[in-house]
Order: sequence, then structure tokens, then C-alpha cells
Amino acid sequence: MKSKLTLATALAAALALPLPALAHEAGDVVVRFGVHNVHPDSDNGRLAGGALEVDIDDSMRPSMMVEYMINANLGVEVLAALPFEHDIQLNGAYAGKTRHLPPTVSLQWHFNPAGKFQPYLGLGLNYTTFFSEKAAGPIAGTDLKLDDSWGLAAHAGFDVVAGNNWFWGLDVRWIDIDTDVSVDGAKVGTATVDPLVYGLYLGRRF
Repeated sequence: MKSKLTLATALAAALALPLPALAHEAGDVVVRFGVHNVHPDSDNGRLAGGALEVDIDDSMRPSMMVEYMINANLGVEVLAALPFEHDIQLNGAYAGKTRHLPPTVSLQWHFNPAGKFQPYLGLGLNYTTFFSEKAAGPIAGTDLKLDDSWGLAAHAGFDVVAGNNWFWGLDVRWIDIDTDVSVDGAKVGTATVDPLVYGLYLGRRF
């Protein structure tokens, strides 16, 4: 019993020890690896003069963020990921799928760069390219095309220091994505994706 109490006391003491702060400095490179889910807006618009209601589902993929620190508070971040894949429904019926890549560049402000809990906010520009579109169901056999999109992106998250330049964190961003939809070369309308992109990651400062 005494040995168990001693072990428990030692473990509690170890957990209570303060971790070294991860203080950002100018020139640091911060790399984050994780997984992100793209959750499109609940209202993705209508096509064909309003006759077809569009619904685009979620997609989750591994992701990477690389940030260069201009100074202790300000950094420039690039978001990259494996291609996301979304099923598309028209009036509730499965009508195809598409893949996309959403590289995003953001300018980010870190509010507590020397603390153990480091929240940040960012604003940037997104470019989304759609590819590998496949039509099915009510539009099977047609050539489905989604145009690329440019839009603003807002970002918020926090890092939690784990020691030895390592940390973990959570983040969420909103991205303005609107894509013109064509079937057999004729434009049938615009789909509004405007997703929330949220994720969990492990990071390291170099």
C-alpha cells in the first residue's frame, strides 16, 4: 500500500511540474500535422433555375500547415491537405462526386506566444481547385464540371505546449468557396460550398 501511495504521489508531482514555454521568435518555422474535416454550409444553393437543390456532404483528410514567424506574434501560414472528396446530391438523390484541393495562405496573430496556451486568429486567401468530377443518378452519362474558386478565409485556433518544441492544438476556419457548375458544357448555376473546416493536430517548432 505504501509503495502504491508513493508512486501515486510521484506521478501527481510529475504532472504538476511546469512545462517549458514554447516562445515563438522571428524566423521560426512551425509545422502542424493533423486531420481536418470540411463541413459545407447547410444551404449549397440551387441549379437549373432553382429546380435542383444542391447538397454537398462532408469530407475528412490528413492535413499539414506550415507557418513562418515574422516576429513573436505574427506569422504567415500555408494550409495543404490530401484531396478531399464530396458526394453531391440533387433534390435528395445522389448525383455524383468531386474531389478538391483547398490551398490557403493566411496571416496569423498569436496572442500569447510565450505561454503554454497560445490562441491565434488569422485571415487569408483560399484557392480551391475541383477535379475528378463524376456524374451519377439523375445526371448519369453527362459531363459534370465544377469551376475553381477564389475566396477569403478566416482562421482561429490554439496551441497547447507539450514540451521540447512540441505542441498540440485545435483549429477551425471558414472559407468562401463558390463554384460555377456546368453540365455538358452549359452552365446550370452556382453551388455555394462555404465550409467550416475544423481539425486536430500535432505540431513542432523548428
